[in-house]
Amino acid sequence: MKQVHYILGLTITSFIAVHLFNHLLSVLGVDTYMAFMDKMRLIYRSKAGETVLLTAVVIQIISGLRLFFAKRKRVDGFYEKLQIWTGLYLAIFLIVHVGAVLTGRYILELDTNFYFGAAGLNTFPLNLFFIPYYGAAILSFFGHVAAIHYLKMKREVFRLSVTQQSRFILLTGIIVTIVVLYGLTNGFQGVEIPKAYDVLIGK
Repeated sequence: MKQVHYILGLTITSFIAVHLFNHLLSVLGVDTYMAFMDKMRLIYRSKAGETVLLTAVVIQIISGLRLFFAKRKRVDGFYEKLQIWTGLYLAIFLIVHVGAVLTGRYILELDTNFYFGAAGLNTFPLNLFFIPYYGAAILSFFGHVAAIHYLKMKREVFRLSVTQQSRFILLTGIIVTIVVLYGLTNGFQGVEIPKAYDVLIGK
């Protein structure tokens, strides 16, 4: 199960990296964000791409939760704890986030684009929930990667170097989180959300 979880994790990590890069492009404007998203959708919105991705996510959530409940009482050390608790948050986030995206696409019939993700971030008081919700997801992703990197490499000779590398991954996560939230909120000044998305913010 651990091996399956690790291999599928690499697949999902590849998608998340592209997805986060797309979010980072929001600092250059909505048009730049949308243009990159449209190109990437040719891959991950294809029947094959979406089937592989959704299957990987479902199996990853199930295996991740099983690993969490099996290991939670036996962990020792900062990075082991970081690995299982960030994994738990990511599992919960994926359940909610993927469910919300599929609901938006197939029930609400919305284009789950920039505005779908930005609606809650730019509407008070919903942003009091969505800013920490998305922020914690990005930090958990980088925290999980940092923990796995450390635990996989800790037996290497240059242990101090591995510790520094893991800390660098965590620091990168903090920077990416701030930049993504900055871009999706138009420099924290707010984004005007099209009326089609009012259903998401209770209007």
